[in-house]
Amino acid sequence: MERIGPSVKIFSGTGSQYLAEKIAACYGPGLGKISIQRFSDGEIQPIFLESIRGDYVFLVQSTFSPSDNLMELLLMIDAAKRASAYKIIAVIPYFGYARQDRKDKPRVAIGSKLVANLLTAAGADRVITMDLHAPQIQGYFDIPVDHLDGSAIFIPYIQNLNLEYLTFAAPDVGSANRIREMASYFNAEMVICDKHRKRANEIASMVVIGDVTGRDVVLLDDICDTAGTLTRAAKLLKEKGARSVRALCTHPVLSGNAYTNIENSHLEELVVCDTIPIRGQASKLKVLTVSKLFASAIKNAYENQSITSLFIHSQLRNK
Repeated sequence: MERIGPSVKIFSGTGSQYLAEKIAACYGPGLGKISIQRFSDGEIQPIFLESIRGDYVFLVQSTFSPSDNLMELLLMIDAAKRASAYKIIAVIPYFGYARQDRKDKPRVAIGSKLVANLLTAAGADRVITMDLHAPQIQGYFDIPVDHLDGSAIFIPYIQNLNLEYLTFAAPDVGSANRIREMASYFNAEMVICDKHRKRANEIASMVVIGDVTGRDVVLLDDICDTAGTLTRAAKLLKEKGARSVRALCTHPVLSGNAYTNIENSHLEELVVCDTIPIRGQASKLKVLTVSKLFASAIKNAYENQSITSLFIHSQLRNK
């Protein structure tokens, strides 16, 4: 039977193969065939092993370290454009360089704007991502950005915990808006851990704004890198009288001594999403998958349907 209209094809870069397989399984057709070849010096060359002419092509690749993951995605986009794909959608569960979203000191790069420019220049028609470190990064793009909300993953998990004295905590002032929305959803209290850094990944001081005595505290953040902020916040919250402290974090960057820090911390558990592969082990670490959420976003993007139902804002309106 002759095909009517463009079809969906999902491909994966090497860094997110584990997640792309789950997304494709949730969506239905399975992953498309692609070969990521490398020259002896490490130069990357992606080759699509099936026709994508006139198709909606979804390329799944998080841009975590090393930078090869980003370069691989850019080359996949270029290859898809030159193979006459109808639409090219970059599915980036974790958008790297998002922490460089402004000039917070003299003579520094704005990395997230540069990456946005590169993706657009390569030929992407749309980006689907999740929990950007700074939501305003969406404005750095001149193409549509579907910004998924990790709360859709965390809300059911928190509900199943049945915490008696639930209080949400922001590990820093920058997370306050995210915490406020979640606290409103559960009609719970919130506190803020205000931190001061001397330099990147090094905290000089931290104080708790609010009362946590006898409370079951849930810390929420978008990125867990060395876990220094979360583990220090957990220690401080316990010292202030919290009954229990756990953390939910979307993107498990987990570099440096992160796994040791988590294991030796006052946290009951650290719950993360699988936007980045887990490379170490810690008994307190639990992973939730985002595959169904991204499969739904891909379906809605292809069928030109709204993705509003995937956001916590919509759930708040419907409560």
